[in-house]
Amino acid sequence: MEQLCLPLDLYTEKPDHKTWFQDILAVLEVEQETAWVDWFGKSLRKFMIQQGHTPIKTLSLFSGGGGLDIAFHDAGFEIIQMVELETKYVKTLQQNSQQDKWLEGCQPICINVKDYTPQDNLKVDFIIGGPPCQTFSAAGRRAAGVSGKNDVRGTLFQEYVRILEILQPKGFLFENVYGITGANDGQAWQEIQLAFRKVGYKIYFRVLDAADYGVPQHRERLFIVGLKEGEYLFPYPTHGPDSLNQQQYYSAEEAVKGADILNVEVGIGGRFGHLLELIPPGLNYSFYTKEMGYPQPIFSWRSKFSDFLYKADPEKPVRTIKAQGGQYTGPFSWENRKFSVAELKRLQTIPDNYDLVGNRQVCIEQIGNSVPPQLGRILALSILEQVMKVKLPFSISYLPENKKLGFRQRKRKLTEVYLKKATIAIADLYKLKKIVTLTSFEYNETGKYIRYLSPDFAWTKKSNVGSQKINISYDLNNSCWSIVASLNEIEQGKSKFIIDIYPSYGYDDWGICTNSVKLCSQDLDMQVFTSLWKAFEEKLIEVTGKADLVQLSGYYQYDAQISGVMNFDSKLQIDDFWRVVQYVTKCIGIAKQLSAEELADKWCVEKKHIYSYLKCLRVMGYEVRNHNTNPQMIVGKYLIPYAFPTLNPKSVQLRKKL
Repeated sequence: MEQLCLPLDLYTEKPDHKTWFQDILAVLEVEQETAWVDWFGKSLRKFMIQQGHTPIKTLSLFSGGGGLDIAFHDAGFEIIQMVELETKYVKTLQQNSQQDKWLEGCQPICINVKDYTPQDNLKVDFIIGGPPCQTFSAAGRRAAGVSGKNDVRGTLFQEYVRILEILQPKGFLFENVYGITGANDGQAWQEIQLAFRKVGYKIYFRVLDAADYGVPQHRERLFIVGLKEGEYLFPYPTHGPDSLNQQQYYSAEEAVKGADILNVEVGIGGRFGHLLELIPPGLNYSFYTKEMGYPQPIFSWRSKFSDFLYKADPEKPVRTIKAQGGQYTGPFSWENRKFSVAELKRLQTIPDNYDLVGNRQVCIEQIGNSVPPQLGRILALSILEQVMKVKLPFSISYLPENKKLGFRQRKRKLTEVYLKKATIAIADLYKLKKIVTLTSFEYNETGKYIRYLSPDFAWTKKSNVGSQKINISYDLNNSCWSIVASLNEIEQGKSKFIIDIYPSYGYDDWGICTNSVKLCSQDLDMQVFTSLWKAFEEKLIEVTGKADLVQLSGYYQYDAQISGVMNFDSKLQIDDFWRVVQYVTKCIGIAKQLSAEELADKWCVEKKHIYSYLKCLRVMGYEVRNHNTNPQMIVGKYLIPYAFPTLNPKSVQLRKKL
């Protein structure tokens, strides 16, 4: 095949070659149909071998399941070594490095990168890899900021820099979540840039969305390309509104067509599993919120992660596939089931015949932690041309340095799109009589029961080791829900304290068809206090279908939608701690990061007692955070998210200490 040497003045010419990606497809003889990305990789690899150019010796760090390695290997880079700590991921790398496998000839090394020192005779031209990114992720930002370099995983970039300094390759590609740029108010990002520059590299960086490069998944990641010399521009998107020829996104439905779905059951089970069926494709748990128009809200706005009960839209790329998640972590198929591992590989553009070793969860970890190979291939080609000066038989159009991509702007408009979808879906559910509202609901129920409160805050019908027996009586009607709790038999008119709960100002429609809730305790006891809230939550779930008390109050970063007033029997001697509980129940000193001095001022107690009071609140089931429980928090600050106890056996905070 004749090579076309197309001179590119990358920095002055306008990127007017609108069909540049289609030209690449033509050269590689690839049609954009189901699983076309696999053929793209195979054809590219074959083509590079046929061209006979000298392979570019490359070191892969933090290789994981091999996403970047697939991409660069396909583009003619010779992966000399793949350094990975996790044995379960190294098994995948070893499996695929065998003869006739996708990464044939590559050498996996199972070692902690901190213990890895390149041999004296190791010479490489390029380094690829991205350190574990959980510390900079959306989950990390959930509690006011990100851990950044305060977390050991946030300092692994220093090992990357150390190896760069030893090997001094021509360049490198570094990938991470975009949250890295905001860690520690941007200080960590400045330090990272400085560290790369100190060892001799000029860096170029952009946040890219994988869907813009032929991946059937919206996945925003930061890419840094560092060079010893020369300049670099990122390639134009190959797909989506920012592509030069407006090539449509690769849809999820087209991507997974024909993939193996054996042994995948319909439904997801569990307490919330039944909710998936009614969610319109493209939406998540927020379909069941007041803001989306659901008449009997189950969840509060933004009270869950965006992938909670997220159902993929077959006509669009899916949202980011996560490496870790719970029973309700999407994406789920529009067929109301989990995606199979084979389908998830397609959505990540991992080749069908690339073997992921391990059980389902281990495979998902490898998929969710990897760079989608198709995005990696386009970046690898751009590096071949600009950095390695390889003459390619096709041109690549590059983004001007100041060119802004539109995926963030489009993302901000999605709420309107989702609302329209939800409105149509809810209207259809009304027609099918699948929605029961409580607006004019007449409700009366009285009764007694026995429950058990465990040390891990499980609320059960049967006794467990260390659990406390609690007697409960209740009278629920449209005027008031009255719940009484006691360690002993319940007697009339013996309440030691009462908590009156009302909807906060402006939230009159609180969705439980009663004017108020009254929690009455016949013992001045921590466990009884906690039990009252557990009993209230139990009835709330049973009667209204709401997920928990948090959904009634709303996510803590918004104004609380319920207010509580706690009053004691006038004959009781009340110590300062119970006064603190009284303040907390009234939403005083909660939902903000506050110092011990600030809490003491709000609660009218001495500062020296604050720490012991906070520990007691945790004993009662309150989620109390500080720098030790959440490293992203400022040292010396405390956070109590809610006015009521929220800890349960599944709470992450349960296993942490102040």
